[in-house]
Amino acid sequence: MEKKSSGEIKRSLQTRHLSMIAIGGSIGTGLFLASGNAIATAGPGGALVAYAAIGLMVFFLMTSLGEMATYMPVSGSFSTYASRFVDPAFGFALGWNYWFNWAITLAVDISTAALIVQFWLPNTPAWLWSAIFLVLIFGLNALSVRAYGESEYWFSIIKVATVIVFLIVGVLTIFGILGGEFIGFKNFTIGEAPFKGGFFAILGTFLIAGFSFQGTELVGIAAGESETPEKSVPKAIKQVFWRILLFYIFAIFVIGLIIPYTSPNLLGGEATDVAISPFTLVFEKAGLAFAASVMNAVILTSVLSAGNSGLYASTRMLWSMAKDRKAPQFLSKVNQRGIPMAALVVTTIVGALTFVTTLSENGTIIYTWLLSASGLTGFIAWVGIAISHYRFRRAFIKQGHDLSELKYRAKFFPFGPILALVLCILVIIGQDYNSFLHPDFTDAAWWQKIGISYIGLPIFFIFWLSYKLTKKTKMVPLEEAKFDHRPIEKQPR
Repeated sequence: MEKKSSGEIKRSLQTRHLSMIAIGGSIGTGLFLASGNAIATAGPGGALVAYAAIGLMVFFLMTSLGEMATYMPVSGSFSTYASRFVDPAFGFALGWNYWFNWAITLAVDISTAALIVQFWLPNTPAWLWSAIFLVLIFGLNALSVRAYGESEYWFSIIKVATVIVFLIVGVLTIFGILGGEFIGFKNFTIGEAPFKGGFFAILGTFLIAGFSFQGTELVGIAAGESETPEKSVPKAIKQVFWRILLFYIFAIFVIGLIIPYTSPNLLGGEATDVAISPFTLVFEKAGLAFAASVMNAVILTSVLSAGNSGLYASTRMLWSMAKDRKAPQFLSKVNQRGIPMAALVVTTIVGALTFVTTLSENGTIIYTWLLSASGLTGFIAWVGIAISHYRFRRAFIKQGHDLSELKYRAKFFPFGPILALVLCILVIIGQDYNSFLHPDFTDAAWWQKIGISYIGLPIFFIFWLSYKLTKKTKMVPLEEAKFDHRPIEKQPR
């Protein structure tokens, strides 16, 4: 029999759940669709350089997050760490921005999922499928954290299996083993290949790669509900490197070898057009006629997985902030199954209302601004992770702790978090670099475009400064940083 509500969530996620959340967290439309746009923009070599650089940044960020999450496994994750080791106002802004990001993205995911279903059922209303998917995702999150973990485990299995099959088919196609011609490296030597457009093209691809890796930080939030965070988190974090190497670098290498960067199909990159997924193009080149339907199903799985994880992450962040008195107190309530239902319901309602705005002409404009406002939030969260870890490690040493006390230690400190911080800031600044190459300060349309691209930054600073001024917070002195964390009740078996 379950215990009554204790006001705390429960440790129910097993090692296999966390490992698959880490593996599948960033495998989605960014890889299945946007990777083609990256190759078309910067050429196969430029895409590889951009994804390798961003992949290295993400690896360092995840090792930084892993060190903190193993020592202090809390669902507030980087918001909590920023409050403890940087400034409570910084943590407040990170938390609210992260919640806002995933609540808005939930609307994107259910809209995209509905459009993908219309690939098979074109005469059915999209809003109906969106409603069905929203109920499904809400149900998985409301049932139990184990239900969320189990669903993500199988979603990730499907994505991982697809990438592995793709890589095998791709290699066989490159060598002509499936009956076609021997391709080799000829597509790396045509036109401007392997590098097209120089530095600015690679910078533009940084943005595509950065968005593709969004979601890897979910493992830090899930650590708060892991049964054995001291074992599960390090194992999951260590797999980040191999995931980046195999699933992104190798996949883009294979696509670049098989599909010329000049192919107009690579310029699509729309989440609703599976026919121009580079994965579909490669499968079709190998003679697999059913590729579009299979990839459509896989991309649908990826989108639902993103929505599922987004609702989970935003709910836990909102609950954690309520526990820290940075959000209304009723949001800190937890039911008998260890689910913060109030936070879950509020987040779902915000996502649903955002979706409703897409159904009207004027609402589409509002929706565009809301989506733009959330666009930089993932990168801002990564900046928070890098700064928090740098301060965490310094405070750890300052207070007389020995590094041997850390169950998992990030490698290459302080180089790792510093490099990650610099690259994150570069990506944020370069969000709309094209507009600054040919600025027109007298054109209202130019200012509107800049506003849409960078509106996430002033929103973040408004949250930060408003809390700082009202609460009069200061930078946390290293010697006063707190390393304790609240106990989380273990799920009864």
